[in-house]
Amino acid sequence: MIVERAYAHLASYDEAAWPWSVPCVRQLLDEGLRFTAPVTFLVGENGSGKSTLVEALAEGFGLDSYGGSHDWKYASPRGKSLLGELMRFDAAPRGRRMATSWAARKGFFLRAETALDALDREGFAPDSVSHGEGFLAAFRGKFRHAGLYVMDEPEAALSFSSCLELIGHVDQLVKAGGQIICATHSPLLTALPGADIVEVGEHGMRRVGWSELGVVDHWRRYLADPQAYLRHILD
Repeated sequence: MIVERAYAHLASYDEAAWPWSVPCVRQLLDEGLRFTAPVTFLVGENGSGKSTLVEALAEGFGLDSYGGSHDWKYASPRGKSLLGELMRFDAAPRGRRMATSWAARKGFFLRAETALDALDREGFAPDSVSHGEGFLAAFRGKFRHAGLYVMDEPEAALSFSSCLELIGHVDQLVKAGGQIICATHSPLLTALPGADIVEVGEHGMRRVGWSELGVVDHWRRYLADPQAYLRHILD
């Protein structure tokens, strides 16, 4: 573990203004977010705030909000988000040097919408391979050492078999001392044994088991009987 807790303090804020209007952000301000396993998945519907959280977590650790490694700062003129400016961490014992020393800090922020540019900037030439292969090249080449690795919906570019390969890379990264925080919709990724799953929604944040996830239940039901869903959508 590199970090044990993320938190942000704000003396007062307007609950109607973004991002403070997002329930999980308000809960972070009130309670912080503890990390109890080397891999943490944030799962929730679109608009639930999970991407807002992972972006701020990456920014708080010094990773480029555009996406990329700690060695590249900054790829775009965009500054930190409001929440990213406030984000702070309690380091785990083995992560204290990394948390206090910029030179010792290692990590990578992989976000789906900017991954191609970020990977190209770091020498993975995604124009010569598929989008998914570019993602996997990043894992093979950059996700290898102890550090904090933040991902936003990495499954967006990956097939079923590539998602399984990704799980293998995540497992190897953990064994090398890495810590992963990942926002995802994937029931494949969240099935990783030993991972901590935080469900994000109108309730804020809560820890759940894999079998309790709404996305797992919906996929089971859909695959068992697609028409039960499609008849409500198609004319």
